[in-house]
Amino acid sequence: MAAPSPAPASPSMAASVGMLIAAMASIQSGAALAHGLFSLAGPAGVTTLRLVFGTVLLALALQPWKAKITRETWRPVLLYGLSLGLMNLCFYEAMARIPLGVAVALEFTGPLVLAACGSRKALDLLWVVLAAGGLLLLTPWAGAAALDPLGVAFAVGAGAFWAAYIVTGQRSGDLHGARATALGCAVAAVAVAPVGIVQAGADLLQPGLLAPALGVALLATAVPYTLEMIVMGRMNVRVFGVLMSLEPAIGAVSGLLFLHQALGPQQMLAIAAVTAASAGVAVTAGRAPIDG
Repeated sequence: MAAPSPAPASPSMAASVGMLIAAMASIQSGAALAHGLFSLAGPAGVTTLRLVFGTVLLALALQPWKAKITRETWRPVLLYGLSLGLMNLCFYEAMARIPLGVAVALEFTGPLVLAACGSRKALDLLWVVLAAGGLLLLTPWAGAAALDPLGVAFAVGAGAFWAAYIVTGQRSGDLHGARATALGCAVAAVAVAPVGIVQAGADLLQPGLLAPALGVALLATAVPYTLEMIVMGRMNVRVFGVLMSLEPAIGAVSGLLFLHQALGPQQMLAIAAVTAASAGVAVTAGRAPIDG
């Protein structure tokens, strides 16, 4: 007797998967577009414009002024916004120095370690070891092409702030719901703006820069954040985490297509190891990293 055919995925589930993949592709496309603007305003300047425009777009969509802010609820939002701003600043500084796919893989270790630390299963330690092995492949003493040490440090720092963003974002979301995203983005813009102004100065106001910077804000902030908010309300947290583990690979593809950053076999193997480890820890720990 033939085995029954598996039931097809429900339209809502299929749509959710499509939206999450679109969100990740949008973020990495926005990163590639941002990379092209670094020569005009520097990574910090582009980060500032992204966060400022992103704040405006999210404010129009989410109306954060309706949130009830008190002395007790403001501190979580402040920490969330600082984490968001520093995460984006470090990532763009890393992306200016090392390939996009490698930067995403290094950044992904932050939520991966956070998820593993939140689990009591010994198996999750194996995923951390797998990710560490992948990162070891990126080091010169493993025979890999040399990477800018400062770029690597910024990418790892972005991962640490991503982990902080997850922890503080959960608390802020419990207090303010979706409006926490807009509030946090506003705090992030204020926190990063001084660095962007020092780095770029009057170049931030170049007419030719503002339109593409708005495009970066749409692709890397407004569109993916909105899609992720929709998906997280529909999708099992483990499925969400497994799908999110595709982001290092999507980053590598975006770097190749848009920035012509071809990676060697060893770098691709390292990204594959981080991706596999992220998928594994999402399944066994049941914790899903949330993108910034």
